[in-house]
Amino acid sequence: MPLLERHDEVLVLELGDGENRFHPDWIASVNTALDEAEQVQGSRALVTAATGKFYSNGLDLEWLMANPDRHREYVVSVHHLFARLLALPMPTVAALQGHTFAAGAMFSLAHDLRVMRADRGYWCLPEADIDIPFTPAMSALIQARLTPRTAHEAMVTARRYGGHDAATAGIVDHAVDEDAVRSTAVELARSLAAKDAATLGTIKSRMYAPALELLRQDDPVI
Repeated sequence: MPLLERHDEVLVLELGDGENRFHPDWIASVNTALDEAEQVQGSRALVTAATGKFYSNGLDLEWLMANPDRHREYVVSVHHLFARLLALPMPTVAALQGHTFAAGAMFSLAHDLRVMRADRGYWCLPEADIDIPFTPAMSALIQARLTPRTAHEAMVTARRYGGHDAATAGIVDHAVDEDAVRSTAVELARSLAAKDAATLGTIKSRMYAPALELLRQDDPVI
């Protein structure tokens, strides 16, 4: 389960070493870690990282199919997690060491910056290939964080982007060697950690107000 570790002013949220799908318990653990992160006083910045083949493989479709009566509640919890991270009052950096798919890709977009492994692993929004339309809130998040051309290509074609292609498209900020993904993310976070939390939170909330309004709805269109 996700756990928060502190390395001086850099907080590293370890997502796990499996597929890191959005099971309700996983979402709850991430929220608990974010609660802990927000209680840290002074300079701070957050890095999310994982180990193994996946950064995150997105929604837990197996759990969702087994619990159809909780579909709306589940989607709301995912939306709220995206909103929380998007407006988090501290710098955030995603260290993408492995496959980053679907809701996992959206989760990465809710960070301020992304560092991706250059030689292996894909970033992908596969919804067009698995017949799951984006919710309006998810569409708003993606379109708020990517250029119109890249958002269109990623959403409509379900293209799988390798690290260098993702950097060229502006999906990630850096594509680096495998052993440099986490260290690069941590150093980026450290360089931004002194930003004032209240100011940063206000800037993000105003910058992404339309997407946040949709993501924070308790009865969204799905």
